[in-house]
Amino acid sequence: MTPPDVTGLEAALRAEVDGEVRFDAGSRGAYVTDGSNYRQVPIGVVVPRTVEAGARAVELCARFDAPVLSRGGGTSLAGQSTNTAVVIDWSKYCNALVSVDPEARTCVVEPGIVLDELNRQLADHKLQFGPKPSTHSHCALGGMIGNNSCGASAQAYGKTVDNVRRLEILTYDGVRAWVGPTSAAERERIAAEGGRLAEIYAGLDRIAGEYLADIRRGYPKIPRRVSGYNLDSLLPENGFDVARALVGSEGTLVTVLRAELDLVPVPPYKSLLVLGYDDICAAGDDVARLLEHCSPSQLEALDGRMAQLMREEGAYLDSLAILPEGDSWLMVQYSGDSQDDVDEQAHALLRAIGRDEKDNNVAFSDNPDREEKMLKAREAGLGVTARPPDDRETWEGWEDSAVPPERLGDYLRDLKKLFEEFDYDHPSLYGHFGQGCVHTRIPFGLKTAEGVRDFRRFLERAADLVASYGGSLSGEHGDGQSRGELLTRMFGERLVTAFGELKALFDPRDRMNPGKIVRPNPVDGQLRLGPSWRPATPETHFGYPEDDHSFTRAVMRCVGIGNCRGHSGGVMCPSYRATREEEHSTRGRARLLFEMLNGHADSTVKDGWRSTEVHDALDLCLACKGCKSDCPTGVDMATLKAEFLAHHYEGRVRPAAHYAMGWLPLWARLSRIAPSLVNSALHAPGLARLGKRLAGVDAARPAPVFAGQSFVQWWRERGTEQPDPADPRTVVLWPDTFSTYFHPSIAISAVRVLEDAGFHVAVPDKPVCCGLTWISTGQLTVAKKVLRRTLDALRPYLEAGTPVIGLEPSCTAVFRSDAPELMPADHDVCRLAGQVRTFAEQLVHHAPDDWRPPRLARQATVQTHCHQHAIMKFDADRELMRRAHLDADVLDEGCCGLAGNFGFERGHHEVSMAVAEQGVLPAVREAAPDSLLLADGFSCRTQIEQGDTGRRALHLAEVLALAMDGNLPSDRPERLAQRPPEPSRTARWATTASVAALTGAAAAGTALRLRRRT
Repeated sequence: MTPPDVTGLEAALRAEVDGEVRFDAGSRGAYVTDGSNYRQVPIGVVVPRTVEAGARAVELCARFDAPVLSRGGGTSLAGQSTNTAVVIDWSKYCNALVSVDPEARTCVVEPGIVLDELNRQLADHKLQFGPKPSTHSHCALGGMIGNNSCGASAQAYGKTVDNVRRLEILTYDGVRAWVGPTSAAERERIAAEGGRLAEIYAGLDRIAGEYLADIRRGYPKIPRRVSGYNLDSLLPENGFDVARALVGSEGTLVTVLRAELDLVPVPPYKSLLVLGYDDICAAGDDVARLLEHCSPSQLEALDGRMAQLMREEGAYLDSLAILPEGDSWLMVQYSGDSQDDVDEQAHALLRAIGRDEKDNNVAFSDNPDREEKMLKAREAGLGVTARPPDDRETWEGWEDSAVPPERLGDYLRDLKKLFEEFDYDHPSLYGHFGQGCVHTRIPFGLKTAEGVRDFRRFLERAADLVASYGGSLSGEHGDGQSRGELLTRMFGERLVTAFGELKALFDPRDRMNPGKIVRPNPVDGQLRLGPSWRPATPETHFGYPEDDHSFTRAVMRCVGIGNCRGHSGGVMCPSYRATREEEHSTRGRARLLFEMLNGHADSTVKDGWRSTEVHDALDLCLACKGCKSDCPTGVDMATLKAEFLAHHYEGRVRPAAHYAMGWLPLWARLSRIAPSLVNSALHAPGLARLGKRLAGVDAARPAPVFAGQSFVQWWRERGTEQPDPADPRTVVLWPDTFSTYFHPSIAISAVRVLEDAGFHVAVPDKPVCCGLTWISTGQLTVAKKVLRRTLDALRPYLEAGTPVIGLEPSCTAVFRSDAPELMPADHDVCRLAGQVRTFAEQLVHHAPDDWRPPRLARQATVQTHCHQHAIMKFDADRELMRRAHLDADVLDEGCCGLAGNFGFERGHHEVSMAVAEQGVLPAVREAAPDSLLLADGFSCRTQIEQGDTGRRALHLAEVLALAMDGNLPSDRPERLAQRPPEPSRTARWATTASVAALTGAAAAGTALRLRRRT
């Protein structure tokens, strides 16, 4: 294939396509792979703003003879969405629900719409699209059509192919048409009109006729055949359905511009029956018997190995706790129009198989929340098995084979024998057992020549095994590059020849996602790793103890699952939600960091730590740590960002914001000289504007107000004698920068509540800091010095095992997570990590049995800080609020968008507010006026106050202290600090020096001078 004129192509696309055209190294690096083992560098990326613009992009690619790859969520597990081609990303703009016909139960969609978003928009009609893959929060309908996606609900609703009515398609050579079931009369009409469309239909007619017997004999009669082209949809008995013939073609035949889909009613009632078995093979044996007696909406399986991995990772423990006895389980869900009906279906099955709801190996639920938890545990299989706690790396390759359900148990036994033969120990086996589909991840050795040879031999043997069972190489994820080369083993030479003829009919120049299905690249080619992969092994500041002390392994945690592209719920990934940009997702950033390792000759990032491409991708990372908890494989992009910034700016002048906000604890201490004067200066028009510009702070962001008296000043004036560290009632209250210098009422309230609970409060008598602001700006050498000074100040308490109580979640998270990773060999850091507790943890788990929090009896809207969500979790806070009779609505709206220094930095304000407006701020505005508003994080409180909500939030400690006094606000809970009065002209000039100490160039100079002492 002659390479296209890339320069000319890029120029034409920019001139003629209404969209974002990107041929830069960073954009190409973000799209270099998907969820598979494969890696191919794109020619460029086009993000069309309209479907028509996308069609125009295809036309221009054809003019320049450039390959095309349509891409939605980019989660393909077989390599379908990586190619040396022009990638057309439909997900950012072409994501509309075009129309809905509730009576006909159909809708028309654009290819980029995400499944969950489609179903959300259909909810008012009580309709949904039936197939639901585990990636439903971020997979696009175009990708589902391309891969013929299924999911657990296929037990009731079939595969995507069974739910597509018509497709609007575009061929590489410009034919555009709506296709679907086509009668003989309609085919005659098309033939009479002549032209390229008539040629295509004539070719389809010929292929269907010539290979009629082969198709009828050669296609497995199983519910989960996803491999190969859907030539069976062209059979006369199937209505010569061209749309369905194109479903699952992985973008190798046509571009799908729009789709008309069949919809199904949302079932109002559900029940779930969980049956325990001794092993997964016994569970497989029982599937056929269960199906004889019931027609469930889902019949899922998970094995003891997956449950073990979840326990080791501390994931889905609530779900595991309600599993019945056994080492493997079948989950049988029923759906219907009444609760009695679905309950009776479950009990009827139990009677038929001789079990009882009271048996130890049976669990029954008709509680929707409980069922959702159970099924989410099964749904999490890919993430749980992709990065096991035992540090093995597992990979796709044989992750979705399917056999007749009645032969499932025997197939599992033979598959296990094959694992043993290749010494692939303990792969988890789970999946959609009601349709004979088996999921697994296997520890292939993809970094050595021997490991790659074994990988290939295993796939060949496994393909022969599944074919011997009358099964399918793929029961869900498609062929791509993982299985394309193996299709002859399943279908035989003649049907694979027919696939080639279908490809030649639609795409004679082989420019539509080439190298997949037909004339496929080898299964062991274009590997993301491979024996020639030689990544850099850089020296790092963080220790990466959970990644074998390897930055490379930390980057490789991302396997492309794509949960970071979700649009709602959880915390990850706020910058993607605001921008809908692959580059600004956790996955996109991980891809660029992988490229930065320069393990391949064609790596898109060539300048290592100095890379502007990686810097730009990380710039909009809020360092919220949501990915550390919400990413199925635990990617910690906040830590990776801090590491990168440390090296990127080593020996260079940093942005002003790094000196202004990175050194905030120092400036806050200096503010004690004249806090009211500093406040006046920070809010004086003109002077404040100049200061923000010098400090790298966005002009639209108001500066927070320093307290007139800090918490430490209050504590010293109080004159409390420091208690004995060895006294079991002693606790150290951590005086973080935010609770000390901005909102001291929080720390003062915490002292009162802790003392009321019987604790003796100590406060460090020396200046201390967790180093958070230096860590978040990548000033890691300074952060270590700050931490060591803090450890010296805390040493008596660390040696005595005294609890350290954190009030600011981000600072507490540093002690629990960042500090041990930054200084893993320091025993005092490890002690501190074990001794630090949240305010709620101390009161819930360690207060005297006879202590009770004050009774609140109020409603509250609660925003959880991202770092608390990710590191400490919120269980203790929920329990403390329950004991205080606080009716808490804990928001699940994601990050507030401020995220420490991020929302203050120049150039970030728009994204910061976009994140906030996606969930948190609207929820606060909608909260009942007489409800309390709680937010323990300084960033969250600040964003709420500055976000045009008319509300100010309280810390839980403040609420409890107010309740102790009977002074709880009866209406909107307004905080404390008054805005400073407008300063006089004299005051403005007099405070110029103070402002300089807190901003811009002067701050930078001071920081550099003080660095050595700090």
